[in-house]
Amino acid sequence: MSIRCIALIGCLVVASQVTAAGVQYDVREKIVYSKVDQRELLMDAFVPKEKGTYPAVLVVHGGAWRSGSRYQLRGYAIALARMGFVCFAIDYRLAPEHKFPAQIEDCRAAVKWIRKNGAKYKADTSKLGAIGYSAGGHLVSLLATTGEAPCEQNGNIDTRLQCCVAGGAPTDFRAFPDQGNWAEYWMGGNLKTEPEKFRLASSTAFVDSKDPPTFFFNGTSDALVPITWSENCHAALKQAGVRTEMYTIQGAGHMQAASDPIALEKAYAFLQEELKPAAGNAIEAADDESKATSGQTNSAPEQPKDETETSKQTEAVED
Repeated sequence: MSIRCIALIGCLVVASQVTAAGVQYDVREKIVYSKVDQRELLMDAFVPKEKGTYPAVLVVHGGAWRSGSRYQLRGYAIALARMGFVCFAIDYRLAPEHKFPAQIEDCRAAVKWIRKNGAKYKADTSKLGAIGYSAGGHLVSLLATTGEAPCEQNGNIDTRLQCCVAGGAPTDFRAFPDQGNWAEYWMGGNLKTEPEKFRLASSTAFVDSKDPPTFFFNGTSDALVPITWSENCHAALKQAGVRTEMYTIQGAGHMQAASDPIALEKAYAFLQEELKPAAGNAIEAADDESKATSGQTNSAPEQPKDETETSKQTEAVED
Protein backbone atom coordinates (compact mmCIF):
# COMPACT_ATOMS: atom_id res chain seq x y z
CA MET A 1 0.00 0.00 0.00
CA SER A 2 1.38 3.41 -0.98
CA ILE A 3 0.59 5.31 2.22
CA ARG A 4 2.94 8.10 1.20
CA CYS A 5 0.44 9.08 -1.45
CA ILE A 6 -1.93 10.29 1.27
CA ALA A 7 0.05 13.53 1.24
CA LEU A 8 -1.76 14.39 -1.98
CA ILE A 9 -4.88 15.25 0.01
CA GLY A 10 -3.04 18.07 1.73
CA CYS A 11 -4.43 20.54 -0.79
CA LEU A 12 -8.00 19.31 -0.33
CA VAL A 13 -10.54 21.72 1.11
CA VAL A 14 -13.65 19.64 1.69
CA ALA A 15 -16.89 21.50 0.99
CA SER A 16 -19.72 19.68 2.73
CA GLN A 17 -22.55 18.72 0.42
CA VAL A 18 -24.90 18.04 3.30
CA THR A 19 -27.77 20.50 3.64
CA ALA A 20 -27.34 21.65 7.24
CA ALA A 21 -29.78 23.59 9.40
CA GLY A 22 -29.47 27.33 9.28
CA VAL A 23 -28.02 28.58 12.56
CA GLN A 24 -26.16 31.85 12.00
CA TYR A 25 -22.51 31.77 13.10
CA ASP A 26 -19.36 33.88 13.40
CA VAL A 27 -15.83 32.78 12.51
CA ARG A 28 -13.10 33.84 14.93
CA GLU A 29 -9.76 33.24 13.29
CA LYS A 30 -6.12 32.77 14.27
CA ILE A 31 -6.68 31.86 17.89
CA VAL A 32 -3.50 30.66 19.56
CA TYR A 33 -4.23 27.44 21.43
CA SER A 34 -0.65 26.39 22.17
CA LYS A 35 2.96 27.52 21.86
CA VAL A 36 5.76 25.03 21.18
CA ASP A 37 9.35 26.28 20.94
CA GLN A 38 8.11 29.82 20.30
CA ARG A 39 5.81 28.63 17.52
CA GLU A 40 2.15 29.55 17.81
CA LEU A 41 -0.34 26.83 16.95
CA LEU A 42 -3.58 28.28 15.60
CA MET A 43 -7.24 27.37 15.45
CA ASP A 44 -10.37 28.92 13.98
CA ALA A 45 -13.61 28.88 15.98
CA PHE A 46 -17.05 28.66 14.35
CA VAL A 47 -19.48 30.06 16.92
CA PRO A 48 -23.30 30.14 16.63
CA LYS A 49 -24.68 33.66 17.01
CA GLU A 50 -27.72 32.66 19.07
CA LYS A 51 -27.45 33.06 22.81
CA GLY A 52 -26.81 29.97 24.88
CA THR A 53 -24.23 27.21 25.06
CA TYR A 54 -23.53 24.55 22.48
CA PRO A 55 -21.70 21.23 22.30
CA ALA A 56 -18.17 21.54 20.92
CA VAL A 57 -16.47 19.66 18.09
CA LEU A 58 -12.74 19.57 17.41
CA VAL A 59 -12.02 19.41 13.65
CA VAL A 60 -8.69 17.80 12.65
CA HIS A 61 -7.35 17.90 9.08
CA GLY A 62 -5.58 15.16 7.14
CA GLY A 63 -2.55 15.18 4.86
CA ALA A 64 -0.40 12.16 5.86
CA TRP A 65 0.74 14.00 9.01
CA ARG A 66 2.98 16.18 6.83
CA SER A 67 0.70 18.57 4.96
CA GLY A 68 -2.65 20.33 5.23
CA SER A 69 -4.01 23.01 7.53
CA ARG A 70 -7.03 24.00 9.57
CA TYR A 71 -8.71 25.21 6.36
CA GLN A 72 -8.87 21.73 4.83
CA LEU A 73 -12.05 20.55 6.58
CA ARG A 74 -13.66 23.97 6.82
CA GLY A 75 -16.76 22.55 5.14
CA TYR A 76 -17.21 20.14 8.06
CA ALA A 77 -16.93 22.98 10.57
CA ILE A 78 -19.40 25.19 8.70
CA ALA A 79 -21.98 22.43 8.36
CA LEU A 80 -21.75 21.59 12.05
CA ALA A 81 -21.87 25.25 13.12
CA ARG A 82 -25.11 25.60 11.16
CA MET A 83 -26.45 22.63 13.14
CA GLY A 84 -25.72 24.32 16.45
CA PHE A 85 -22.21 23.17 17.37
CA VAL A 86 -19.21 25.29 18.32
CA CYS A 87 -16.39 24.01 16.10
CA PHE A 88 -12.66 24.43 16.59
CA ALA A 89 -10.55 23.65 13.48
CA ILE A 90 -6.85 23.34 14.28
CA ASP A 91 -3.39 23.35 12.78
CA TYR A 92 -0.79 21.00 14.26
CA ARG A 93 2.93 20.40 13.79
CA LEU A 94 3.82 18.44 10.67
CA ALA A 95 6.36 15.82 9.67
CA PRO A 96 9.12 15.39 8.66
CA GLU A 97 10.31 18.33 10.77
CA HIS A 98 8.17 17.16 13.65
CA LYS A 99 8.02 13.41 14.26
CA PHE A 100 5.33 11.51 16.11
CA PRO A 101 4.07 12.07 18.79
CA ALA A 102 4.10 15.82 18.02
CA GLN A 103 0.80 15.62 16.11
CA ILE A 104 -1.21 13.87 18.82
CA GLU A 105 0.39 16.04 21.50
CA ASP A 106 -0.93 19.12 19.69
CA CYS A 107 -4.40 17.60 19.41
CA ARG A 108 -4.39 16.89 23.15
CA ALA A 109 -3.25 20.47 23.78
CA ALA A 110 -6.27 21.63 21.74
CA VAL A 111 -8.60 19.48 23.84
CA LYS A 112 -7.16 21.00 27.01
CA TRP A 113 -7.48 24.52 25.60
CA ILE A 114 -11.14 23.93 24.73
CA ARG A 115 -11.84 22.59 28.22
CA LYS A 116 -10.27 25.71 29.75
CA ASN A 117 -11.42 28.39 27.30
CA GLY A 118 -14.37 26.98 25.37
CA ALA A 119 -16.99 28.70 27.51
CA LYS A 120 -15.79 32.05 26.10
CA TYR A 121 -16.97 30.77 22.72
CA LYS A 122 -20.37 29.52 23.98
CA ALA A 123 -19.10 25.92 24.18
CA ASP A 124 -20.46 23.44 26.70
CA THR A 125 -17.06 22.00 27.57
CA SER A 126 -18.61 18.90 29.16
CA LYS A 127 -19.79 17.86 25.69
CA LEU A 128 -16.78 17.64 23.39
CA GLY A 129 -16.63 15.55 20.23
CA ALA A 130 -14.11 15.37 17.40
CA ILE A 131 -14.17 14.75 13.66
CA GLY A 132 -11.28 14.15 11.28
CA TYR A 133 -10.45 12.58 7.96
CA SER A 134 -7.44 10.48 6.87
CA ALA A 135 -4.53 11.45 9.14
CA GLY A 136 -7.05 13.60 10.99
CA GLY A 137 -9.31 10.57 11.36
CA HIS A 138 -6.38 8.71 12.86
CA LEU A 139 -5.64 11.52 15.31
CA VAL A 140 -9.22 11.87 16.56
CA SER A 141 -9.56 8.10 16.93
CA LEU A 142 -6.34 8.07 18.96
CA LEU A 143 -7.67 10.91 21.10
CA ALA A 144 -10.81 8.83 21.65
CA THR A 145 -9.03 5.68 22.80
CA THR A 146 -6.35 7.38 24.93
CA GLY A 147 -8.33 10.08 26.73
CA GLU A 148 -7.77 10.40 30.46
CA ALA A 149 -9.69 11.69 33.43
CA PRO A 150 -8.16 14.72 35.17
CA CYS A 151 -4.90 13.82 36.87
CA GLU A 152 -1.59 15.41 37.81
CA GLN A 153 0.06 14.17 34.62
CA ASN A 154 -2.45 15.96 32.35
CA GLY A 155 -2.64 19.15 34.38
CA ASN A 156 -5.89 18.07 36.05
CA ILE A 157 -7.80 18.64 32.80
CA ASP A 158 -10.12 16.01 31.33
CA THR A 159 -8.78 14.88 27.94
CA ARG A 160 -11.60 12.41 27.24
CA LEU A 161 -13.90 12.92 24.27
CA GLN A 162 -17.64 12.30 24.48
CA CYS A 163 -17.96 11.33 20.82
CA CYS A 164 -15.72 10.71 17.79
CA VAL A 165 -16.12 10.58 14.00
CA ALA A 166 -13.16 9.10 12.09
CA GLY A 167 -13.24 9.08 8.30
CA GLY A 168 -10.72 7.20 6.14
CA ALA A 169 -8.72 6.57 9.30
CA PRO A 170 -5.60 4.42 9.66
CA THR A 171 -5.91 2.99 13.17
CA ASP A 172 -3.21 0.32 13.62
CA PHE A 173 0.48 0.56 12.75
CA ARG A 174 1.79 -2.53 14.52
CA ALA A 175 2.30 -4.70 11.43
CA PHE A 176 3.33 -3.89 7.83
CA PRO A 177 4.82 -6.02 5.04
CA ASP A 178 7.60 -3.45 4.57
CA GLN A 179 8.27 -3.26 8.33
CA GLY A 180 6.93 0.28 8.33
CA ASN A 181 9.73 1.73 6.22
CA TRP A 182 7.17 4.02 4.58
CA ALA A 183 6.72 5.85 7.90
CA GLU A 184 10.35 6.84 8.46
CA TYR A 185 9.56 10.48 7.65
CA TRP A 186 6.93 10.49 10.41
CA MET A 187 8.20 7.99 12.97
CA GLY A 188 11.93 8.54 12.59
CA GLY A 189 12.43 4.83 11.96
CA ASN A 190 10.60 1.60 11.18
CA LEU A 191 9.00 -1.21 13.16
CA LYS A 192 12.38 -2.70 14.00
CA THR A 193 13.97 0.52 15.27
CA GLU A 194 10.91 2.34 16.70
CA PRO A 195 8.36 -0.36 17.62
CA GLU A 196 7.03 1.56 20.63
CA LYS A 197 6.21 4.62 18.53
CA PHE A 198 4.21 2.47 16.12
CA ARG A 199 2.29 0.97 19.04
CA LEU A 200 1.65 4.32 20.68
CA ALA A 201 0.22 5.63 17.38
CA SER A 202 -2.22 2.71 17.08
CA SER A 203 -5.75 3.66 18.15
CA THR A 204 -6.86 0.02 18.14
CA ALA A 205 -4.15 -0.92 20.64
CA PHE A 206 -5.83 1.16 23.34
CA VAL A 207 -9.48 0.22 22.86
CA ASP A 208 -11.39 -0.46 26.08
CA SER A 209 -14.92 -0.28 27.43
CA LYS A 210 -14.51 3.35 28.57
CA ASP A 211 -13.96 4.74 25.08
CA PRO A 212 -16.52 7.20 23.68
CA PRO A 213 -19.07 6.34 20.96
CA THR A 214 -17.30 6.33 17.61
CA PHE A 215 -18.52 6.55 14.01
CA PHE A 216 -16.35 5.41 11.08
CA PHE A 217 -16.78 5.98 7.36
CA ASN A 218 -14.56 4.63 4.61
CA GLY A 219 -14.68 3.96 0.88
CA THR A 220 -14.59 0.33 -0.22
CA SER A 221 -12.14 1.21 -3.01
CA ASP A 222 -9.78 3.26 -0.84
CA ALA A 223 -6.28 2.22 -1.91
CA LEU A 224 -4.56 4.66 0.45
CA VAL A 225 -6.30 3.69 3.67
CA PRO A 226 -7.87 0.26 3.12
CA ILE A 227 -11.26 -0.17 4.74
CA THR A 228 -9.95 -3.01 6.92
CA TRP A 229 -8.31 -0.44 9.17
CA SER A 230 -11.63 1.16 10.04
CA GLU A 231 -13.35 -2.23 10.22
CA ASN A 232 -10.82 -3.63 12.69
CA CYS A 233 -11.04 -0.68 15.08
CA HIS A 234 -14.82 -0.69 14.75
CA ALA A 235 -14.87 -4.42 15.61
CA ALA A 236 -12.57 -3.92 18.60
CA LEU A 237 -14.77 -1.16 20.00
CA LYS A 238 -17.88 -3.25 19.46
CA GLN A 239 -16.30 -6.21 21.26
CA ALA A 240 -15.43 -3.89 24.16
CA GLY A 241 -19.07 -2.87 24.44
CA VAL A 242 -18.62 0.65 23.07
CA ARG A 243 -21.33 2.10 20.87
CA THR A 244 -19.85 2.26 17.38
CA GLU A 245 -21.20 2.53 13.85
CA MET A 246 -19.58 2.24 10.46
CA TYR A 247 -20.75 3.43 7.07
CA THR A 248 -19.11 2.00 3.97
CA ILE A 249 -19.19 3.96 0.71
CA GLN A 250 -19.38 1.48 -2.12
CA GLY A 251 -16.80 2.02 -4.86
CA ALA A 252 -15.43 5.22 -3.31
CA GLY A 253 -11.73 6.01 -3.17
CA HIS A 254 -9.96 8.03 -0.49
CA MET A 255 -10.67 11.50 -1.86
CA GLN A 256 -14.24 10.74 -2.90
CA ALA A 257 -15.22 9.37 0.50
CA ALA A 258 -14.12 12.56 2.26
CA SER A 259 -17.05 14.49 0.82
CA ASP A 260 -19.65 11.75 0.37
CA PRO A 261 -22.97 13.43 1.27
CA ILE A 262 -24.62 10.38 2.81
CA ALA A 263 -21.55 9.55 4.91
CA LEU A 264 -21.36 13.12 6.19
CA GLU A 265 -25.08 13.27 6.90
CA LYS A 266 -24.77 10.12 9.02
CA ALA A 267 -21.60 11.40 10.70
CA TYR A 268 -23.21 14.70 11.67
CA ALA A 269 -26.33 12.91 12.90
CA PHE A 270 -24.13 10.68 15.08
CA LEU A 271 -22.48 13.73 16.65
CA GLN A 272 -25.85 15.36 17.18
CA GLU A 273 -27.35 12.28 18.80
CA GLU A 274 -24.41 11.74 21.15
CA LEU A 275 -23.73 15.35 22.10
CA LYS A 276 -27.40 16.37 22.23
CA PRO A 277 -27.08 19.98 21.02
CA ALA A 278 -28.80 22.50 23.27
CA ALA A 279 -29.52 24.62 20.20
CA GLY A 280 -32.45 22.62 18.89
CA ASN A 281 -34.92 25.47 19.33
CA ALA A 282 -32.42 27.96 17.95
CA ILE A 283 -32.05 25.85 14.83
CA GLU A 284 -35.77 26.03 14.12
CA ALA A 285 -35.95 29.74 14.91
CA ALA A 286 -33.03 30.59 12.67
CA ASP A 287 -34.01 28.35 9.77
CA ASP A 288 -36.33 30.78 7.98
CA GLU A 289 -33.93 33.68 8.31
CA SER A 290 -30.99 31.58 7.13
CA LYS A 291 -32.70 30.67 3.85
CA ALA A 292 -32.08 34.21 2.66
CA THR A 293 -28.43 34.15 3.70
CA SER A 294 -27.54 30.49 3.29
CA GLY A 295 -23.94 29.94 2.29
CA GLN A 296 -22.64 33.18 3.76
CA THR A 297 -19.86 32.97 6.34
CA ASN A 298 -19.96 35.69 8.96
CA SER A 299 -16.49 36.65 10.15
CA ALA A 300 -16.41 38.60 13.40
CA PRO A 301 -14.89 42.06 12.90
CA GLU A 302 -13.08 41.87 16.24
CA GLN A 303 -11.24 39.10 18.02
CA PRO A 304 -12.49 38.34 21.55
CA LYS A 305 -10.38 40.14 24.11
CA ASP A 306 -8.53 37.06 25.29
CA GLU A 307 -4.85 36.78 25.99
CA THR A 308 -4.79 33.41 24.26
CA GLU A 309 -5.60 34.98 20.90
CA THR A 310 -3.45 36.85 18.42
CA SER A 311 -4.13 39.31 15.63
CA LYS A 312 -0.97 38.39 13.73
CA GLN A 313 -1.51 37.54 10.12
CA THR A 314 0.34 34.26 10.46
CA GLU A 315 -0.81 30.87 9.27
CA ALA A 316 0.70 27.76 10.78
CA VAL A 317 0.96 25.84 7.52
CA GLU A 318 4.00 23.83 6.55
CA ASP A 319 4.69 22.82 2.98
